[in-house]
Parts: sequence; C-alpha cells; structure tokens
Amino acid sequence: MSSLLRRSLAEAVGTFGLVFIGCASVASRYFGEANYGLLGIAMAHAIVLSVMITATMSISGGHLNPAVTIGLLVARRATGRTAAAYIAAQLLGAVFGALLLRFLWPVNLTRAISLGTPAIAGNIVVSQAIGIEAVLTFFLVSAVFGTCVNPNAPKVGGFGVGLVLLFDIMVGGNLTGAAMNPARAFGPALVSGQWVGHAVYWVGPLLGGIIAALLWEHVLLKSSEK
Repeated sequence: MSSLLRRSLAEAVGTFGLVFIGCASVASRYFGEANYGLLGIAMAHAIVLSVMITATMSISGGHLNPAVTIGLLVARRATGRTAAAYIAAQLLGAVFGALLLRFLWPVNLTRAISLGTPAIAGNIVVSQAIGIEAVLTFFLVSAVFGTCVNPNAPKVGGFGVGLVLLFDIMVGGNLTGAAMNPARAFGPALVSGQWVGHAVYWVGPLLGGIIAALLWEHVLLKSSEK
C-alpha cells in the first residue's frame, strides 16, 4: 500500500468516526429518555474528534477536515496532491458514516433531522451563518496550528483541537449547527438529500481556516520555529 493511500485511508477512518458519532449524538438526543441536549452533542463531537485525531495524527497528521487541509495547504505545510487525496478521503469517510447511521438507527429518529445535517436557524441570514462558521473554524484551525503544528507546543495529542468543538458547538450549535467542517456537513447532506444552505458549510469554514492558517504561519509561529 502506498504511503499516500495509507494516509488517506486514515483520514477516511477518522472522518467516518467524527460524522457517525456526531450525527448519532444528534439523532439519539430524541430517543426515549435521552435529555443531554446541546451540551451532550457538543461533548460527543469534542471527544470523538479528540480521539480520532490522536489515533490518526502519527499516520496522516489527523486533519479530518477539508478546512484544516486547505489551511495547511495555504501555509505550504501540505502539497496539492496530498490535499486533494485527503479531502476526497474525508468526504468518502463522511458519507460512509452517514450511510451507516441511516441503516442502523430508527428512521423516525434520523428522518426528521436529516441524519444530523447542520441547519441554519430561521432568524439569521446566510451572510451571518457564513460569518459564524468562519469564526468558529478560525478557533479550530488556530488550535491545530497552536497545538499540533507548533513544535514547541505541549504534546496533548488531538485533545487541544477536539475540545474546541465543545465551546464552538455550545456557542453556534443552535444557529448554524456549528459544523466547522465541510465533510461533517457533506456526508449527511448527501445521504439525506438535504442541501438547504449547504454552501455556508464550505465558504465559512474554508474562509476561517485560511485566515487562521495565514495568521499563525506568517505571524504567530514565525519566530517560535527559529
């Protein structure tokens, strides 16, 4: 197995874990006596991302997010070939996670929420949704550069990145779904056929990720790596 194929497979597996557990936490919120609410959904996303980044970072770098991959590409810490393979793998992993949820979970739990596809609240407009996703993703990609890319950072695995989802989802979950990840939105959207406002989950995260990458690469990390 080639190195790129092996690394891409790790990206697919990691993103599969994030999407399956993340979307399942949204669906199971409505099952029986479950009453964990938004905090429980945020914790599920934070923990699974932390674990999957830690599990895959020594193989692929643990991107698990096209916004992270594009940010690293813009910072010249990834090649175009690697970025293209990673993003394809992330999207495939996300689709598989949503498909498995569709087959395993009761349809009455998943249909009403479109398999956990993030949605824009009715009291905000598209430009606001893009801005929210961009700011939330800025924090996420900042954590990647500050805890994973920075050679002087404490070795905390993927937990410094995953925990960003905890506060980001608590803040933005009821407004945009706080996807911060085009793959997290794409997988359940494709499987459920729910594409309303889908562009928000590409434009916002990519914009926030690129801004964070440029800031950290050219300003914040410039002297620390010398």
